[in-house]
Amino acid sequence: MDAQTGMGKYSNFVSIAHNYAELLLDFGRTLPGRDDVPVVARIIMSPFQAKQLLRALTHNLQLYEKNFGPIAEPPHGPPTTPAGGAN
Repeated sequence: MDAQTGMGKYSNFVSIAHNYAELLLDFGRTLPGRDDVPVVARIIMSPFQAKQLLRALTHNLQLYEKNFGPIAEPPHGPPTTPAGGAN
């Protein structure tokens, strides 16, 4: 992995779309005072890969909460955006 890729990209938003063969995940960063969400990465995967990702995320979040305690939900829920967030 090169150094730039290793630095990663911060994302606090994801928009998900799909068709029969693929899931498309656009990761972005919402900013106060802006209506647009700049996309920092787009990931396209098969439904099989997406299901494996879901299993891996579930497992890792369970381990995280076991080690650090429950992940708190925001007090008023996430803000809604015109883009709709996850589809």
